[in-house]
Amino acid sequence: MKHRALDPVGAEVTGLQVGPLAADDVAALRDLLAEHGVAVLRDQDRADDGADHAFTAFLRSLGDLAFTTGETPLEAHPDLNLISNVGRTTPPRSTFHIDTGYVARPPAYTALRAVQVPDRGGRTLFSNQYRAHDTLPDDLRARVEGRTIRHVVTGLDLGPDDEAAAEHPVLRPHPVSGRIALYLDAPKRCAGVSGMDDDEAARTVTALLEHSTRDDNVLHHEWRPGDVVVWDNGAVLHKADHDGVVGDRVMHRGMVATYPGLT
Repeated sequence: MKHRALDPVGAEVTGLQVGPLAADDVAALRDLLAEHGVAVLRDQDRADDGADHAFTAFLRSLGDLAFTTGETPLEAHPDLNLISNVGRTTPPRSTFHIDTGYVARPPAYTALRAVQVPDRGGRTLFSNQYRAHDTLPDDLRARVEGRTIRHVVTGLDLGPDDEAAAEHPVLRPHPVSGRIALYLDAPKRCAGVSGMDDDEAARTVTALLEHSTRDDNVLHHEWRPGDVVVWDNGAVLHKADHDGVVGDRVMHRGMVATYPGLT
């Protein structure tokens, strides 16, 4: 497995086929994701027949799968869910976020398989949250040092036993790399910051998000047929860009609950 680093975050990986992975490849991919945040795998199986089997096996090689309660599973692959603009009269809405941050142990990885790529647009954006931390202005760093954000669920119909809120450090050590990432979510999912009143918390989250998602800190991934992209939710924020999309955009999504080799 080889890779080429992308700027300002991510890496394009070659020599790795989506499907069951050997232990050495699992370890290498885990470390690559912990360092670069995003892995782009081009020219994977473009045929529908068997592609989701290989995609699921690939994810299972990394660890136990996670599924967000309230999402609609694929009928033939219940560990995956559909992301699509087909049949919509208005574009979906998206802002920078992490996946399922409202649980005590958020999913380690999320992955998308390109089923249908639009004629124009439909990129996915990723921000480098290590760099966001490293470049925090001193006053903003002092404001959030030692504080937590209360992450809450929005827009999903959860069951009575499902987690709906969790506290996470704003400055969060990554479980694999140990590097500090600026860890936050979409503003509506950030219900409060410890030790702050509601107004100050909202201003702080807005400032953190604006800092994280500056143009020079964001990778714009242009989808191609055959793409599989996997990212580390502890190292990046992501967002689908639905502006100016022409044509159908269909993705299959899967998530991995824990980091390989960690309990």
